[in-house]
Amino acid sequence: MTLSAEDRQRLRERCGVVVGGFRTPSPADEFQMLADWCRANGVAHDNYGEGALIADFERRIAGLVGKAAAAFMPSGVMAQLAAVRIWTERARLPRFGLHPTSHLIGHEREAYEALFGLHGAVVGDRLRPMTAADLEAERSPLACLIVELPIREAGGQLPTWEELDALKDACRRRAIPLHMDGARLWESRAFYGRTHAEIAAGFASVYVSVYKGLGGLAGAVLAGDEDFVAEARIWRKRLGGTLVRQSPMIASAAMRLDARLAQLDACYARALSLAEALSGVPGLRVNPARPHTNMMHLYFEAPAEAVLDRRDGIAERDGVWLIGGARPAEVPGWSVSELYVGDTLVELGDDEVAPRMRALLG
Repeated sequence: MTLSAEDRQRLRERCGVVVGGFRTPSPADEFQMLADWCRANGVAHDNYGEGALIADFERRIAGLVGKAAAAFMPSGVMAQLAAVRIWTERARLPRFGLHPTSHLIGHEREAYEALFGLHGAVVGDRLRPMTAADLEAERSPLACLIVELPIREAGGQLPTWEELDALKDACRRRAIPLHMDGARLWESRAFYGRTHAEIAAGFASVYVSVYKGLGGLAGAVLAGDEDFVAEARIWRKRLGGTLVRQSPMIASAAMRLDARLAQLDACYARALSLAEALSGVPGLRVNPARPHTNMMHLYFEAPAEAVLDRRDGIAERDGVWLIGGARPAEVPGWSVSELYVGDTLVELGDDEVAPRMRALLG
């Protein structure tokens, strides 16, 4: 019998192993870790975004991505809206470019249009990263170009280093500022074998998440030159993001920043080995076949609801929550699920994962 969404959530909470992602502490444990870390580091609350904790964290992130300054934002949606608004206002042009699977299109209800009256020009193919040739095909003037690294909706794909360089050059020739949707920039370093700052070089502005990958409670950072970040702080206030206390979100990311970044190479190596192990499962396809980051999309030759019912059965029997969800794929009868490799999968062997993935197919 198919479980309700509420029953599925309760079943997940009863499982001793959640395969995807990083282990998430309970609220009580998280708050205790926060209290211990803040006490050990003499942390004081910020006041409307002003204070040593937030200033130090912003400087640290700016340094990591190779920019002069950075501003904390309570959400990535706000950070990217601020960036788009700044670039379109400077150019006096209400049009910018973005990938067809951009978060701004798929998950924000066209906020850029509803709030600012802007037009997003789609650039590239939804199945792969954007290239210089894609930009060349879009001849309309653009105030900026948003490039997501990696493309989440295409299984975490990244352009090659040469393709990324060519796209940067193409934007430079047309004087189009590049903005990076770097929600998962932290996960991209292992693929390129270069620093985050080297990857972000040539981008006029960069957004990074402090909860995706890093594991903070919530929030984002928007980085760029001093003038850009000064304007971003104004738009943060205009958009209602200058909260009276931002220290809990920042401390939750700051306390695990170094350790989490240090884990991501191992997570990427595990994604590569897991994808190889799953490649031999009949009826299962991994996209990309050789992952570019520590995430991938799994395609099952089975309807989504059947896959989820089998997942629930495995969870009831083994106490293992195998995948977070599944949705119909474009090929009839197939379904797709996103898998993010975190610390749990680093510790699980292929013999504990592959047979259960096979069982999802019936």
